[in-house]
Amino acid sequence: MRLEVVVEWSKGSRERWEWKGGRFARKHEGVAAPVNYGFLPGLINPADGEEVDAVVLGPPLKAKTRVKAWLWGLLWLADGDHKLVLSPDGGEYHEDEVALLAWFESERRARLEGASVAQEWLKELGYSS
Repeated sequence: MRLEVVVEWSKGSRERWEWKGGRFARKHEGVAAPVNYGFLPGLINPADGEEVDAVVLGPPLKAKTRVKAWLWGLLWLADGDHKLVLSPDGGEYHEDEVALLAWFESERRARLEGASVAQEWLKELGYSS
């Protein structure tokens, strides 16, 4: 399954853009992103009432662009703020996976689940491909 992601934060960059009110707003962060970070337009996460977050493993992608990538898995967080994990070419990027897990505070108990868990979560949100 391929999903479209809007990139807010490019891998390796400290500069972050946020989608607010239908447009991008610039936001500075102190730590470089270990992966490309963004969201799925129009799909709402009930945990926070905002669009579902997603990360795209692999090489840096330009911020403020839309990209399609293969669903790889789900980053499960104890507070319910899950994030979809995608791969630009369907490949595995183990260094990115390790960096992604290390990025979250230990109390959030981040863990990576496979594509079947991600698909089930998407189904629970009412997403159909």
